Order: sequence, then structure tokens, then C-alpha cells
Amino acid sequence: MARLVLKFGGTSVATVERIRNVARHVAREVKAGHQVAVVVSAMSGVTNTLVGYVADAAKSGEAKGGLFDQMEYDAVVASGELVTSGLLAIVLQSMGIPARSWQGWQIPLVTDEAHGSARIMDIDGSKMIASMEAGEVAVVAGFQGIGPTGRVATLGRGGSDTSAVAIAAAIHADRCDIYTDVDGVYTTDPRIVPKARRLEKVAFEEMLEMASLGAKVLQVRSVELAMVYKVRTFVRSSFDDPDTVGVDENGNPPGTLICDEDEIVENQVVTGIAYSKDEAQISLRRVADKPGIASAVFGPLAEANINVDMIVQNTTADGATTDITFTVPAADEARARAVLEGARDHIGDVAIDSSSDVVKVSVIGIGMRSHAGVAAQAFTALASKGINIRAITTSEIKISVLIDAEYTELAVRTLHSIYGLDKH
Repeated sequence: MARLVLKFGGTSVATVERIRNVARHVAREVKAGHQVAVVVSAMSGVTNTLVGYVADAAKSGEAKGGLFDQMEYDAVVASGELVTSGLLAIVLQSMGIPARSWQGWQIPLVTDEAHGSARIMDIDGSKMIASMEAGEVAVVAGFQGIGPTGRVATLGRGGSDTSAVAIAAAIHADRCDIYTDVDGVYTTDPRIVPKARRLEKVAFEEMLEMASLGAKVLQVRSVELAMVYKVRTFVRSSFDDPDTVGVDENGNPPGTLICDEDEIVENQVVTGIAYSKDEAQISLRRVADKPGIASAVFGPLAEANINVDMIVQNTTADGATTDITFTVPAADEARARAVLEGARDHIGDVAIDSSSDVVKVSVIGIGMRSHAGVAAQAFTALASKGINIRAITTSEIKISVLIDAEYTELAVRTLHSIYGLDKH
């Protein structure tokens, strides 16, 4: 008998009929003798609707500029998960399976005070464990907890993944199954590369890079928690037939296992290719080349909580001026430009250019640590296709290049092929 956490996203619980399908997955694990906790998202589209209600309400009365109380925002948007958890508990009960719904504050899942994007500070899983040991399925409303003032606090978009992994750690679960609309993690986006293949295992570090660099399978924070607490996490499909899907000889379900590097016997040099279209490039031209200029540029951006990724600096031949190019999230492009305009007293009368017609393509693999020439191989392959690289950033296990958005598919297909990821 194992203790399991199963997480189901919005598309998996989009209708009552799909919630019944989720209940069949839960029933399969219960019949196998496992203790089960289920973490659910809001039904597909519900959170967007609730956010729209908040924005609409904030336009009326004395509210200025669409501003609203973040605590009340959380009170509204957290309700979507409450509906789903209650409905799933009712369906399970109708099938003769003891179940109850849990709201974040009932566990309790304690967060900090950053309403709308709160971080989990502590979880006391003792009440849930007692309930599960008594034979009851715990159906948890994901995405939410309780802040230091006793108000509901939400964890940001994708927060149900984080809830599931954190709860799995708190109740000492044997594994955490993330059910989604895909059947695992692929070497790249199958919509771009039909030969992309599902990975059997991915190391925590690799998944963290993939999630942060454009892969939408898991939320970044959930992977961080899984890595810190060594929570074995499976990404699997909720649309598999619950009555026929099983486990292999090692007790592992179908899908992709996110695990410690030690569990992976043979590492490929490159595990996958990710891409992100949510990038904007900003360039400062003719910046004075003197000490403190980088601080004058990037300090105000940091104070404005604008994340800067790639940075390239080119000094002129005479050493008098330099060009600085960097990337920020596309959603922050206008704000970043405004911050830089406000910093002209410190950075001088420079030209500020920006473009969002760029994409970041990344090569990821823990095998890169012990293999030379991986970056050169990528640069040569892209050059052979006439793809110009605007910026480069690297780590031990990844290489990212910034290119024109029109070359996205060509670049992904090219890199996927040269590293042998097309092979089965």
C-alpha cells in the first residue's frame, strides 16, 4: 500500500462528466489499496471568468484606475477550486468511496502575505494523514492557502501543481501524479516536431530548466519543491482509460517520471529543446563605457521587479561607448522602457530600442556537464540554416539563444535533429 497524491488540472475537470472520469482514476487507486489525496484546479475557464469579474467590479464606485484589494481578489478567484473539490467529493461518495473536500485553510496550508502570488511557508499534514488512514479520500482545493492575517491567499497561476507537490511532501507521499492533457514530458513540442518522443525519466534540474524556459507541463515552483523534498513526480494523462491503465513491474504508472539524477542510469547529452515566445529584447545604444553604468541600468529594473535574462555588451573600438542588449518578459517591455526613461539622469542621453519579435530557444541536458562541444554544435547547425543569434546565455546544463521569432520552428527542428532526439 502506498500513499499517493493525484493532481488534476482545469481541462481534466472541465465538466461534471470529466470529473466523473477523474473519480474513476481515483477509484482505481483506492481499489489497489492505496491512501489517496487529490488536488484539483478550477474547471477550465472558470479562473479567467472570476478574474474578469474582479476587473469589472473594480471599474465601478470609488475605485481608481481599476485598482482593487488583493485580499478580496484572492477571496474571489479561490472559489473556483472550492467548487471542483466539492463536486469531486460528491461524485466519489456517489460511487461508495468515502471522501471529503478540504479547503486550503482547513489543512492548514500556510502562506506568506503576498496575495495573488503567495509562497507556501508551512503545511501541517497531520489532519489529512489521519483522515486518509481512516479510509477517506482527501479532495483538496489547489492554488490556495491561508495568509498570516487569516485570509485566503492564492499561489499564482499554475499554483495547483505547487499545492500538490507541497502536500505530497507534507504527508510523506510515495509519489505525486500530475494528471494533465498530455501523457508526459516530450523532447520538444510535438506540434512543431512530430518525431518528438516522450521521455521516460527527467532529472529535477532538467525539468526545472525546461519549465522555466518555455515548457508548459509543470509550474516552475512545483519543480523546485519536488527537487528540494525529493518528491518523485509523474506527469501522466487524465484521458487514459482509468479501467485499463496500470503500472509496470516497478510499480510506476505510464508517463514521465521527474526524479533525482541518481535514478537515471544513462544520461543523454541533450534531453530536450524548449522555446519561449514570451521574450522582449531591449537595446541601449551609445552608453558611456564607465564604472557603475551597468548598475545604473539594471538597478532600477530590479527595483521595479522586472526580471532580466540575457545580457550582451559590445564596446566600441575606441572604448568610449558601449551597446547593452538584454531580454525581459514580453509583458514587461513597456514598463521596462518607462523605467529606463526615468533613469536617464544616470545612464545619459542614450537611444532605447526594443522588440518583441524574438524567441528564446534552449538546449537542455544534464549530460552537457561532461561533454564538450555541445554549444559549438548548436551554433554551427543554426548558422547552416541562416539563423542569426542575437544573444546567448548558458549554464551547466543549458544553452539558450535569442533569435528572430520567424525562425522558431526551423531552429527547434534543427536542434532536435542534430542532437539525435528524433531517434527512437
